[in-house]
Amino acid sequence: MEGRDNNGFIGDNSPSIAGQFRWNTPPSNGVHGSGTHGVALTDVELAGGKTVHRTSVPEDTTRTGTGTAIPVQPTADRDQWGKGVEFLMSCIAMSVGLGNVWRFPFVALENGGGAFVIPYIIVLLLVGKPVYYMEMIIGQFSSRGSVKVYDMAPIMRGVGYGQLFSVSTLITYYSSLMALIARYMIDSFMNPLPWAKCRQEWLPNCIDSEAKAMTAQSESASHSANVTGPSMTSSSELYFTKVVLKELDGIDDGIGLPDLRLTLFLVLSWSLVFLTLIKGVKSSGKASYFLALFPYIVMTVLLVRACTLPGAVDGIVYFLKPQWDKIYDPKVWYAAVTQCFFSLSICFGNIIMYSSYNKFRHNVYRDATIVTSIDTFTSLLAGCTIFGILGHLAHVTGKTDVGNVVKSDAGLAFISYPEAIAKFEVLPQAFSVLFFLMLFVLGIGSNVAMTSCVMTVIKDQFPKVRNWQAATIIAICGVLLGSIYVTPGGQYVLKLVDYYGASSIALVLAIAELIAIGWVYGVDRLCKDTEFMLGHRPNIYWRLCWRWITPLLMFVILIYNLITLEPLMYKQYVYPTIAYDIGWCIFAFGLLQLPIWAAYAIYKQSGKTLNEKIKNSFKPTPAWGPLDPTTLYEYKKFIDED
Repeated sequence: MEGRDNNGFIGDNSPSIAGQFRWNTPPSNGVHGSGTHGVALTDVELAGGKTVHRTSVPEDTTRTGTGTAIPVQPTADRDQWGKGVEFLMSCIAMSVGLGNVWRFPFVALENGGGAFVIPYIIVLLLVGKPVYYMEMIIGQFSSRGSVKVYDMAPIMRGVGYGQLFSVSTLITYYSSLMALIARYMIDSFMNPLPWAKCRQEWLPNCIDSEAKAMTAQSESASHSANVTGPSMTSSSELYFTKVVLKELDGIDDGIGLPDLRLTLFLVLSWSLVFLTLIKGVKSSGKASYFLALFPYIVMTVLLVRACTLPGAVDGIVYFLKPQWDKIYDPKVWYAAVTQCFFSLSICFGNIIMYSSYNKFRHNVYRDATIVTSIDTFTSLLAGCTIFGILGHLAHVTGKTDVGNVVKSDAGLAFISYPEAIAKFEVLPQAFSVLFFLMLFVLGIGSNVAMTSCVMTVIKDQFPKVRNWQAATIIAICGVLLGSIYVTPGGQYVLKLVDYYGASSIALVLAIAELIAIGWVYGVDRLCKDTEFMLGHRPNIYWRLCWRWITPLLMFVILIYNLITLEPLMYKQYVYPTIAYDIGWCIFAFGLLQLPIWAAYAIYKQSGKTLNEKIKNSFKPTPAWGPLDPTTLYEYKKFIDED
């Protein structure tokens, strides 16, 4: 505790600020007090923080003949980030990803453009930032993964397993999106770009996306729009649906076989994730500089280009101008909450996992503020870029409603972005390669974080399992499950899994997580932990959000969403009954983790009666606290004397 930590934390001699004072640790000469009693030093009784005296020398100190005041925990050494900035960059690479560039624009499009921005920012302040900071605190404080962290409240361990299941479903379709991106990246080497011109079989209701055809086709497209209405489609959209996806009109007769080319790209994607995972957290921290910073260079250039296109201003205005009637729609708020989860990666265990590799005194308050601010800025930047392109597409196709230019589904980023790239008159192929490389890098960063979360849980539960063994199993399962999404009906399955296995479960488990930390473990105890770790207590804003505002806001949105629940559709297609049944089974399996692990925790607790077992399951386990034995000793003493 003495001296300067490499994160800038400086200790002093004041005993008034937790985390900044130096405990007077017991002398290591093997005697207690003045040494007149001839007994070993006191140990901390972890179950209650009480002091007990031992009359024998601890087993781990027999070689030196000295006792110790610190109980040795039977845990393996845990990796740590090489530098604090690597943790920050890794969080940016994790949070700033496809959720910003791919998901945010089409969620905003589905919810009225500018009407979505205001609820999103409000939700960020009341949900995103508080939960992000809370998860950073609890992860760094305990040095535990997303499941072991519930040693603070064993009865709530099902939250961790539910989030593990949810993030596992996310991994399966994230890899398929990376396969699509890789396909576009390779196709970008073609001259001309394969989506720039209409193919013969797409005529007459197709309009070229390339810049050379823009002027010549502008007037005819406007005339055709009056004749054929919404049937006019850009070549980039047709290329995505007809060539890349080979998309079916429905899945009543099955989803088809995996596309060979996309399957190979799927294997490539998982191979890169696998190679990153077997090197550990320190090497991934080095790569985070590139993963976090490179995307902004390309994104800025694309925004500048989009703003120079005719009609782009109309699209950006549509994105930023609030439609006040939409703001009163609870579904928009529900979409804002779920988007906040995806954008920041909160309530999936990723943040807890990454922060668990921090040094104990690292300034996570600063990092949480930086990451959440950058993430919001990136979402708005991507939104302006996408809607600028949509405004241009509306101008070219003669449509007046920007919101109806393209369908607001997962393919938006594979339609609108290529549309803009095709209009680059100078080296569109080079820029296209760079752009899809950026998307691929974003996907790698997010997928590595989510897969690391699963690996950390495995390593915490089975310390003898090596990184490469866990990574191999996850990668193989990822390829097998991911192949479902690269079939002609894969996008239908993706929509189903995203809704039932990720979006809906995330909200319920987030509420359970806030109850576990804010009520079972307690905001007061969390504030004490923060004071001990960082040297200051969280202010009233954080305490009110953790205890009341955030869980109540999410609970109200959840209740309304359940009341107004409607059958899920994809492009106006109504799924067969069996698909909805599978979806609800996925949802139920995730939520059943809560009662299953609660019952198991009660069963494993010590106590003579059921009531006593239940009470004990709400209390932290004996070993709960900082992983380092010296810091744990200080923490137990701090809690007792507080």
